[in-house]
Amino acid sequence: MSEAQITDWLASQRQAMIDLLRDVVNIDSGSYDKEGVDAVGARFERHFAEHGIPCRREANATFGDAIHAEVAKPGSNEKPVLLMGHRDTVFGKGETERRPFTIRDGRAYGPGVADMKSGLVMNVFVATAFHKFGGSPHPIKVLITSDEEIGSPSSRPVIEREGRAARAVFNSEPGRPTGNVVTGRKGGIFMHLAITGKAAHSGANFAAGVSAIGELAHKIVQIHALTNLDKGITLNVGLISGGQSVNTTAPYAEGQIDLRYVDPADRERVMAAIEKIVATSCVPGTSATLTIKGEFVPVVQSAASKALFEGYQAAARQVGLTTLQGEFSGGCADSGFTAAVGTPTICGLGPVGGLAHTPEEYLDIDSIVPRAQALALAILRG
Repeated sequence: MSEAQITDWLASQRQAMIDLLRDVVNIDSGSYDKEGVDAVGARFERHFAEHGIPCRREANATFGDAIHAEVAKPGSNEKPVLLMGHRDTVFGKGETERRPFTIRDGRAYGPGVADMKSGLVMNVFVATAFHKFGGSPHPIKVLITSDEEIGSPSSRPVIEREGRAARAVFNSEPGRPTGNVVTGRKGGIFMHLAITGKAAHSGANFAAGVSAIGELAHKIVQIHALTNLDKGITLNVGLISGGQSVNTTAPYAEGQIDLRYVDPADRERVMAAIEKIVATSCVPGTSATLTIKGEFVPVVQSAASKALFEGYQAAARQVGLTTLQGEFSGGCADSGFTAAVGTPTICGLGPVGGLAHTPEEYLDIDSIVPRAQALALAILRG
């Protein structure tokens, strides 16, 4: 097996990669849509079966099953390289019918086309290339998870387990619009805030009521005030609901909170401040509870991760990606879990795209092959 065999074969698979990408983009797979997420998993399983690559499912009753595949030389007992990514999207049922996979002016569009179904397609074809030509210097494991967009509640322990067992982790979230990869990310916590008040007729018996919405309003202002842009700390109450009717003091209200931070030490300090706000009532008679629904940890570049990036960067230069750099992202990803367990990790290795989570999400089609080639060369030289 030579480097040229691998890179030439990947170049020959451009249309096959686009065809697989079309198939998986055109399946609705919102994080809570287990049936759809598993259907995407089944399409990847079909690819593995067609190419004779062993794969298995790790079942989950609530969210999509984890898909595992492995390419290894017989008898190898070395630690594997882990190629990782998620197949869930932020979009609901019917989105693929409204805007199916399309290509216009060198860009592909569709729900999840960049974030991150194209990265999964890339990972799968890189693993297939090594399988076709006799394996890589180290075993390759492919992990396709199911619930990253909501904080990986079921996938986190799987990711941490596989990360600990790996020699290096390449997470193929979309490449940045600049063409860069991601070497650092914020941590994030998704929380649910529930407030209880007391219903009363707002005209005839106003004084007997206790407004949960009024209390939520106070808490939102206080929570947002914890934002510190200089330190990279942001608080956003992105969803609210509550109340019974326009002429009733609200007996219930809720909000969903997004916290992002850079320095791991800031997590406990900010969470303590939020918990104090939750425990202190501004509207007498209300009570509140806070529940963490999902959490990501930061990607902090270690010396080993820096060396892994430099090796990838050298491989990228060989296939023409001469300006590729490492970049910090305010977004969170599963790569934080593998970085936190001490495994060298880099992220954002997927094909280049942008405007994720919006109807305008796009993928630069011409980036698919060179990004796959760069990843393959980095594995060969690792």
